[in-house]
Amino acid sequence: MQQNQISMATPVTLPCGQVVKNRIVKAAMEENMADKQLQPDHALYALYRYWAHGGAGMIITGNVMIDATAMTGPGGVVMPLEGDLKAFEKWAAVIKSGGAKAIMQLNHPGRQMPREIGEVAWAPSDVPLSLGRYTKRFAKPQPMSCEQIHQITHQFAQAARRAKEAGFDGVQIHAAHGYLLSQFLSPLANRREDEWGGSLKNRARLLLNIVCQVRAYCGNHFIVMVKLNTADFQRGGFTAQEATEVAQWLAGLNVDVVELSGGNYESPAMQGTAQEGFAVSRKDAYFADVAKQISEQADIPLMTTGGIARQETVQQVLDNGCTFAGMASALAFTPDLMKKWQQKPDYAGIKPECDWQDKTLASLVKMAKVRRQLRRLGNDLTTMHNPTGFWSLFLDILHRRKMTMVYKAYISAKIKETIAPMQPEVTRCASSPVVSDVPSRDL
Repeated sequence: MQQNQISMATPVTLPCGQVVKNRIVKAAMEENMADKQLQPDHALYALYRYWAHGGAGMIITGNVMIDATAMTGPGGVVMPLEGDLKAFEKWAAVIKSGGAKAIMQLNHPGRQMPREIGEVAWAPSDVPLSLGRYTKRFAKPQPMSCEQIHQITHQFAQAARRAKEAGFDGVQIHAAHGYLLSQFLSPLANRREDEWGGSLKNRARLLLNIVCQVRAYCGNHFIVMVKLNTADFQRGGFTAQEATEVAQWLAGLNVDVVELSGGNYESPAMQGTAQEGFAVSRKDAYFADVAKQISEQADIPLMTTGGIARQETVQQVLDNGCTFAGMASALAFTPDLMKKWQQKPDYAGIKPECDWQDKTLASLVKMAKVRRQLRRLGNDLTTMHNPTGFWSLFLDILHRRKMTMVYKAYISAKIKETIAPMQPEVTRCASSPVVSDVPSRDL
């Protein structure tokens, strides 16, 4: 969809009929700040209250997991498929308190699950991550059966239904950054020879089925978004042309917005770096050029995220054919960035940097800097302009260890009564809640 010279303050009417007040979206970041019952509590409410009154038109939560035994990390929020929704209702109310649309991102890690979380990572194929000395930090991937794949579809759809019941305006299905649905799309991670692998149509089948079921459960007026890689940024991986085809198929299923990003744990293009031999095309709005190409072929509202921290960059993204510009890390450092732009249009937001030679470790440091800011906001502390990499990583490791202990205690106490296996011979593969604790005060 080509849209030129449109102000970021211009409202948008989505295909589902809902109206978004402007073109700025707070994109998802992984917070790892859930409570002991794997649900949002006062720390997340405090954090999202900053963003709710920061001026964005839509606010997308950090990834909410559909299965308590399949986590991107300890401390994540899980959407329970039954039981009380009061914590999620309050979360939705906080997000919507400033007029933004509340969108819950739903995710499953697939093979990108830390080893400390579980012994088995369910994935399309038994292809492990290739991260050198860091590979063993991730659980061994196990190929999913067809029954498990259908169960995953059901879990995504039920989680979306529950999000709607809690008062969220929509959901975003995470099919990027190397998580489960992205793994199915990628020929590098998906080596299946059945109806779920091989051709692009087969590799996209799970994502398309989930979108259809979410729409069926939640109705035509509920916002349905998809986060999609523009490419894996790896030789033999998912390509920009394939992303264009998938976007066209999603348009045919009345998806409201496709957010374009890229990369995965092996090639973290979403942070501005990629595997050797590949590179993002820009120093900011990393995927804007590819988004422009996709917008010329796919008739669907697009959003791109990655390295956006200036108002000038937002306008470039809109001029390039995107309906929305998404910001993540910049809003962790400056949650009221849009309001600052009203006073000083050339104000530059902060992006986390790390020049360490080890690219994997540098990527972890960048994420640690962001999560440190999120925990500070959740504790009603001011953010830091330039947190040190080493100290941020150290604090993140301590927080992660604490969350892992809480998570294991929860699973140990609740797994027998809250988690039913997908099939008799499979254990630890159904859905339920996830753990965490109130984060300690980071200084």
